[in-house]
Amino acid sequence: MERKKTVINAIAKIEGGNGYPDLNGTASFVQTKEGVLVTVKVNKLPQNSTCNGGIYALHIHDGESCTGTKADQFSNAKTHYNPLNCPHPYHAGDLPPLIGNDGIAYMSLLTNRFTVDEIINKVIVIHANKDDFTTQPSGNAGTKIGCGKILRQW
Repeated sequence: MERKKTVINAIAKIEGGNGYPDLNGTASFVQTKEGVLVTVKVNKLPQNSTCNGGIYALHIHDGESCTGTKADQFSNAKTHYNPLNCPHPYHAGDLPPLIGNDGIAYMSLLTNRFTVDEIINKVIVIHANKDDFTTQPSGNAGTKIGCGKILRQW
């Protein structure tokens, strides 16, 4: 029996910003009939030796660029992707956090909050802090430390 190959519909190459030049990874997006399978692998996350570190918020943002200003290098990522104007943490772009493991994180989930077509050219952002899933409008997730533009794969 021949095994069907999984087709990645979109991918984002995640790169670290100032202060995190070695941070790198990928996020892939596969459209299925049940929803979008999102898989993220990141390397060189900051490592914290305390009991309250190593968890990083992950969101799809509404912007189309990982550029910005000196004060906020990813400011053009804009705010969380939220086409239905829901409160946080019910934005379409709100994702589960990344949990660092000696600087590496891997996460995979199935979501029906968006389709691959809806997020093409948006960006995925890693924040320095965990998302508290309460604070409006974005969960008090802290500085943006990594970003990647979501591009269609043919």
